[in-house]
Amino acid sequence: QVQLVESGGGLVQPGGSLRLACVVTGKIFSLNTMAWYRQAPGKERELVALSVSGGDINYADSVKGRFTISRDNAENAFYLQMNSLKPEDTAVYYCNADLDYYDGPYHYRNQDYWGQGTQVNVSS
Repeated sequence: QVQLVESGGGLVQPGGSLRLACVVTGKIFSLNTMAWYRQAPGKERELVALSVSGGDINYADSVKGRFTISRDNAENAFYLQMNSLKPEDTAVYYCNADLDYYDGPYHYRNQDYWGQGTQVNVSS
């Protein structure tokens, strides 16, 4: 069974840093696209960072220069390093992956999975 398990959220003061982790469990063949989204109260979920297996990485304008998405293919994990945090970064952060996996003799391609979400609060 495939699961995305997040960790690393919490409370931090403005200007501080946090590192979110997303570990993908199951019989994974490949992680094609990895992404982080966030949803603040009363707002729609928005894309924060996107990493494609070919190497392309994109960030929301609001986080460019402050956030970094990275991956560890050997561990089937990816991360979001968040620096210079601002109160407006407060949200529930979700990891998302498009992946291929095996289930017995079957190979499933381009399946979309979400993590459970982790709360990030930036406040003094």
